[in-house]
Amino acid sequence: MILLASKSAGRLATLRAAGITPRVQVSEVDEPAVLTKLAAAAARSGAPAPGPAEQVQALARAKAHAVASTLSPEDLAGDPALIVVGCDSMLEIDGQVIGKPRSPQAARERWLAMRGRSGVLHTGHTVIRGRDGESVEGVSSTIVHFAFPSEAEIEVYIATQEPLWCAGAFTIDGLGGAFIEGVEGDPHARLGGPRWAWAASPCRCCAAWSASSA
Repeated sequence: MILLASKSAGRLATLRAAGITPRVQVSEVDEPAVLTKLAAAAARSGAPAPGPAEQVQALARAKAHAVASTLSPEDLAGDPALIVVGCDSMLEIDGQVIGKPRSPQAARERWLAMRGRSGVLHTGHTVIRGRDGESVEGVSSTIVHFAFPSEAEIEVYIATQEPLWCAGAFTIDGLGGAFIEGVEGDPHARLGGPRWAWAASPCRCCAAWSASSA
């Protein structure tokens, strides 16, 4: 069983398209707190400020571990092969990281700034084996080319509320797909995780874990 630590409809659809029906359990991770802690750790060590890839990986890791920590002995005994998958995505434009807008005004400002331009969508994922906490993780990056919607079109899109809770204020598989001119790289990464992360990665992880414990 795969336990998906996300409420993303795109991630759920991608998993189902790969022939996997997960159980969904949304984490209650405080994302700003995770990023603040990450930046503070980098500052203390004298390291550069965390980039987009580090940020999405930290969030994916936090979400997966948060859900994994809720598993009871009964859960693990009932399904020794249970794994937890956590993901997070952010859009990067001109070195600036753009997460979920969360408000109509923020979504409006972001669309007015990014229409007609291109950005890099970073998606981090963490896969944890429930019975012993072993994990693997990685980041996928995809270039997204945006169309130039009119202000009226942007307002109509915002009114649907779809962009308010999506990284970068858009989706490629929903209504926002009309405003995407093209994608370079794995299009499944825009849905919240590359197909190999959803299907092949858990399988490879289980195979590698089985070999190492043999």
